[in-house]
Amino acid sequence: MARNKVKLAYIENNAARKASYNKRKKGLLKKVNELSTLCDVEACAVIYSSASDSQPEAWPSTVAARRILSDFKALSAEEQSNRTLTKESLIKQMIAKAEERLKKMREENRRMELTQIMFQIFGGRPLNTVKRENLNDLRMLIDQNLNAIDIRLQMLNESYILQ
Repeated sequence: MARNKVKLAYIENNAARKASYNKRKKGLLKKVNELSTLCDVEACAVIYSSASDSQPEAWPSTVAARRILSDFKALSAEEQSNRTLTKESLIKQMIAKAEERLKKMREENRRMELTQIMFQIFGGRPLNTVKRENLNDLRMLIDQNLNAIDIRLQMLNESYILQ
């Protein structure tokens, strides 16, 4: 069952606001706990309610939260910048990954193109219709395929002898 979209606005009713606060605080702390457990990271949460009778709450404990925050503050600016990605470095990473995928796709397309040419030649296409730059690559592809066939034949012979 789909949930209704929550209208993000201040809750006027004190009882409803306090109930929502407690429910959402519990959910937030559960998520922080899951993040810490599943990803093996140190995490803490500090929640401060503007209610006059409440003290700031810390998860997992006040002492642990202080230790985690002091460790974070102790990191030098260089260490902090190394641990966080800037938009520029994130985009550079994404571009590098995309370029690597493009390179692999081009290699795969080239291999498929040469395989198609190879089968056309086996089907009767004259060699003089194949571009000169494709002939050397085609020879290498045929050699690779022959080597793969030899390896498979050896494996089959070995398994046949073992039976």
